[in-house]
Amino acid sequence: MIQIHAVPRFAANISLMFAEHPFLDRFEAVAAAGFKAVECQSCYEHAIPAIKERLERTGLVLALINTRPGDPAIDGFGLAATAGREMEFQARVDQALDYAASLGVTKIHAMAGDGFDVPENARAFVNNIRAAGEKAAARGKTILIEPLNPRDRPNYFLRSITRAADFIVEVGLANVKLQFDAYHVALMEGDVIQRLKEFAPLIGHVQIAGVPARHEPDEGEVDYPAFFATLEEIGCDGWVGAEYRPRGRTEDGLGWARRYGIAPR
Repeated sequence: MIQIHAVPRFAANISLMFAEHPFLDRFEAVAAAGFKAVECQSCYEHAIPAIKERLERTGLVLALINTRPGDPAIDGFGLAATAGREMEFQARVDQALDYAASLGVTKIHAMAGDGFDVPENARAFVNNIRAAGEKAAARGKTILIEPLNPRDRPNYFLRSITRAADFIVEVGLANVKLQFDAYHVALMEGDVIQRLKEFAPLIGHVQIAGVPARHEPDEGEVDYPAFFATLEEIGCDGWVGAEYRPRGRTEDGLGWARRYGIAPR
C-alpha cells in the first residue's frame, strides 16, 4: 500500500489547471502558486529537453503522465483495450517510459480507450497491461489503470472501479496499480470514502475534483476534508493530483489549498 502524509501533498494537473498560460509556462505558474509537483495528461507535443529544463528551473516534481491518447475520434482515448492494435499501444508505452525515465516520473497511466468490454478486448487489455507492467518494472516505474465515468467518456472501456480491481488482480504484477480519481468514482458508483477504504491495497495514485462540475474541490458532493482524513487513516503516501477545471483564473480559485500549506511564493 502507498503511504499518504497527514497533510496531503498536491500535484497540480497542468492539462486542466493553469490553462490560461502556454503549456511550458505553466510550470513556473504552478511553482509560483506554491505547489511542489505537477502531473500531466499528455506532454508529447513537447520535447523531453524542453520539459526537463522547466522542471529543473522550478524544482517541481513531475509525478504522473498518461500514455499518449492519440486522436479521440480514431483511437478512442487510448488503445490498451483495443484488440488488434497491441503493437501500437506498446509503442505508446515505450514512448511514455522514455519520457518518464528522462523526467523522473515514477507513475504512468496506461489509457484503456473506448470499446465494449467483450472477451477479445478484455484479453487484449490484460495482456497489454501485463506487458506494460513488465517493461515498467524493469525501469522502476508503476503502471496505473483508471476507470472513467460514462457521463464524460460514454464509450470508455473501463468504467467500474470493481472491474478495474479485477483486472489488476488478473494481471498479477506488484507495480500495476489503481488510479483512484474521486471525481470519477463519485459519478460512477458514489460512496467515495467507503470505496477508498475498500480498494486501498490496490491504489497507486489519487486524484480529486469537485463533484459533479469538476471544478475546485471546495464545492459539491464529496467531503474532501473527510476524504483526506481517510487517506491518513488508511496509511497512504504519495502525491494527490488536483485534476480539475478551474471556475475562472486558476490562481483565484486556490483558496481550498491554503489550509494545506499551498501559498504563493
